[in-house]
Amino acid sequence: MTARINQARSALTKMFNSERYSRFTLQSEEEGGPHIEVKLSSDGIENDHVPDSMDESHGSPSYRAPPRDKYRNVCYLALGTLLIFVIGYLIGYASHRSPQRPLVSCDPKLGVETEETEGGEEEVVEKSLDWSDINNLLGQKLNPEAFDKRLSEFARDDHEAGSDGDRVLGNRVFEGFKSLQMNPWTDIHYVQLQTQNSTQPNRVLIGSEEVGQPTGYLAYSARGTVKGQVVYANYGRREDLQELQNQNVELKNKVVLLRAGRLSFAEKVASVAELGASAVLIYPDPQDYDYQDTTELYGHVHLGSGDPYTPGFPSFNHTQFPPTRSSGLPSIPAQTITAQTAAQILKRMGGAEAPSFFTGRLPSVTYRLGGASDGESATVEVNNVLVTKELHNVFGIIKGFTDPDQYVVLGAQRDSWGPGYAKATVGTTLLMELARAVFEMVEHGGFRPRRSLLFASWSGGDYGSVGATEWLEGYLSSLNKKAFTYVSLDGAVTGTGAFRASASPLLHTLLESTMKKVKNPIGSNKSLYEEVAGDSLQTNVLRPMQLGDCAYPFLAFSGIPSLSFSFFSEGAKDYPYSNTFLDNKENLDRATNHRLSTMAVGAGQLAGQLALQLVHNNILRLDVAGYQTTLAKLVRALTRQLSNAAKTGASQSLSGDWLKMASGSYSRAVRRLQADVLNTDLNDAEACRFINERIMTVEQSLLSPYVSPVQVPFRHMVFGLGPHTMGSLGALSDPDELHTQLALATWTLQGCANGLVGDVWELDNEI
Repeated sequence: MTARINQARSALTKMFNSERYSRFTLQSEEEGGPHIEVKLSSDGIENDHVPDSMDESHGSPSYRAPPRDKYRNVCYLALGTLLIFVIGYLIGYASHRSPQRPLVSCDPKLGVETEETEGGEEEVVEKSLDWSDINNLLGQKLNPEAFDKRLSEFARDDHEAGSDGDRVLGNRVFEGFKSLQMNPWTDIHYVQLQTQNSTQPNRVLIGSEEVGQPTGYLAYSARGTVKGQVVYANYGRREDLQELQNQNVELKNKVVLLRAGRLSFAEKVASVAELGASAVLIYPDPQDYDYQDTTELYGHVHLGSGDPYTPGFPSFNHTQFPPTRSSGLPSIPAQTITAQTAAQILKRMGGAEAPSFFTGRLPSVTYRLGGASDGESATVEVNNVLVTKELHNVFGIIKGFTDPDQYVVLGAQRDSWGPGYAKATVGTTLLMELARAVFEMVEHGGFRPRRSLLFASWSGGDYGSVGATEWLEGYLSSLNKKAFTYVSLDGAVTGTGAFRASASPLLHTLLESTMKKVKNPIGSNKSLYEEVAGDSLQTNVLRPMQLGDCAYPFLAFSGIPSLSFSFFSEGAKDYPYSNTFLDNKENLDRATNHRLSTMAVGAGQLAGQLALQLVHNNILRLDVAGYQTTLAKLVRALTRQLSNAAKTGASQSLSGDWLKMASGSYSRAVRRLQADVLNTDLNDAEACRFINERIMTVEQSLLSPYVSPVQVPFRHMVFGLGPHTMGSLGALSDPDELHTQLALATWTLQGCANGLVGDVWELDNEI
């Protein structure tokens, strides 16, 4: 009815407008008549005030309508009145005859309305969903039964990176994305992986006796044969190496025996190599790993990520590898051994007895530091070979409806040296279940994400996030402007009863609020936050993101705010079966008290709710204030170090004042952004996009532009590795180098503040 009234009103308006005068030419000058204009009330002058004639100096006379035109106007008015009466009658008749508005039924499960039409069919009418609707939809879509059914699809014992089994799983992921209409695609890389030599195995000898031909190995170890006295250095941590120095035990030209855990294999090898060690042996001690003493370990020792023979650039074409190597490749041989082999070595070592915190639980063994002449020497022979492998990363996309070019990435590795049930199978299954759930929410539930969700299945994860890093290197210039968060699903469930997470400070607030909304999956009525965080997320849940974390290259290499998390067994330091062939369904079921599916659904709820909030809200849920505390703490620590150095006579001319002022600039930029958000109409999509683009600059602006990604791939000044990081500046002994790095860190931080402010004319330059 409203539409019909509007049409009638429009017709009447046009009719009367056609009778009104406006400025126009009655007779063209070309025809010889005078040029005459009429000016009426529509031009801002009332008819009563139009003069009978105009001064000749104004150029043209006024026009007065002849009497005949007055009668014509009366006729038009009468006809118009009659027409209005007829139209009004027709409208009233049509309104009386029109059917009532169809009944509307709302299905809360779907979040859409349906109207019953005259033919009895239902017409879907979209309505916007609030967050509680979206949360409920996700809860309905994720369930243990669906997860259990999907697990068997991605469980394999033979899916080493680049193998036939890996490609089979990749094809299943691709077909799964295709069935969900996610327009899947594959990203192919040709990479250099190091494997064991099938004709010349690695060996370990004590004296002249061979004590093992291990089947486990460490990829990217240096090749060669090394002989030397053995030194036992516990886990190879900084405090362990300091204890050896206090005991006057030298590592130079020694074979260093380490136990697995606490640090990545790569960090262990790098730390002892710096002190002159000639080779490294790593074993699982029964104190840390409760399994048979013949269990083999697998891993890699590249202090970096990606293909170490294409550092800083992607390996798209295997015919064009330049002759270069990553600076993170070790220069010494490294090899894993069993606990049984380690016991034989320790029994034949000399030297002083090890301190109590070095002592493990190898039976019938006295732990000694070694390095003495009365101990037997060891020989380490590593014959690993490089092979070229074709890796396939598989992607699927659920596009946003407002800003589809901005996206959250959810990823999981699918390769493993063995079954890799906790490492790869659970994560890949979670990835596929989340993709299915979100697709059904969009297709049938009325969910309309503002931004996109990109689902990624990586290969080469066991070799140091090779597939993921090569993708980042290939598309870095566009990713750091579009991908605003990465959520890792790797190792999300390795036990029950405890929870930990590693995340960019931008995600701490969102993680906390999400944990308060997710129920504890072990069945209690408490939220996950109440169960595991207590009174402090920082103390009881958050851990620094480590090099071996699958999310680390996204944060430290690409400047993408990242999150990884894990449900694990209470009291356990690490999942004991990781990096072994014992990471299978039976052991993971035992570690989760046969609640694997329940725990996995809890992990899916956490990852899903976090990602959906990021793509749903008008303003990105990235808390720029989260970095204020982190940066202030680092600046205070560095200022104290510089002050102490000045007191001892070193670096007298340096202080942390300029860095402190740059930190202040960041704090002012945060307050300005917060004020802009309060003063912005959040229903204005364009205004929200401007603010979101400012927020998205923070993490990427903390990548130092002053170091080469080839030499220093992890350029992040807070979480990276190298002398450019704020945590490493105080350890620099060269005053000139410290001066340079301090200035570069200052301007990196100031650049981050400037990017958050936004437009260049808003910058205050108060440094």
